[in-house]
Amino acid sequence: MKRPNILALHGPNLNLLGTREPEHYGQQTLDDINAMLAAEAERLDCDLATFQSNHEGELVERIHAAREEGVDGIIINPAAYTHTSVALRDALLGCGIPFVEVHLSNIHRRESFRQRSLLADAALGVVAGLGAASYRLALIGLVEHLRAAR
Repeated sequence: MKRPNILALHGPNLNLLGTREPEHYGQQTLDDINAMLAAEAERLDCDLATFQSNHEGELVERIHAAREEGVDGIIINPAAYTHTSVALRDALLGCGIPFVEVHLSNIHRRESFRQRSLLADAALGVVAGLGAASYRLALIGLVEHLRAAR
C-alpha cells in the first residue's frame, strides 16, 4: 500500500503566527507547526508537503496542482478565507480530494462573522480551538480515513 500523500495549506496571515494575536493563535510559529506536522507524518508513515499564501489565487492554484500531483488528502486552514472564499470551496470540490478544515482558535467563540465557514459542510471534518494540536489531530484523522477507504 502506498504512503498517503498529504498537503497542508495555510491561508492568509498565518505566516505571522507566534507574534499575531497570541491570545487567539498561540505562541507557535508556522515553522513550528510545519515541523510538528512533519514529525507526525513520519510517525504515520505518510508524505507531507506544506504551502502558505496570503493570496487566494495562489491557494486555488496549489489545490489544482495537488490534483495533478496525486495528493490523497488536504489539511487546510483557510484563515480569513474561511468566511469569504467561494473560490477555495469550488477548487476543493472541483479537485475531489478529501479535506479537513483546521482552525487554531474556536471560531464559534469568536466574532459572529467568524462563525460561518463556507467550507465546513464539504469537509471530511473540522478541527478547531485546540491550537497547533488541531493540525496534528486533523492529520491523524485524515490519514486514518484514507487508509480505511483503501
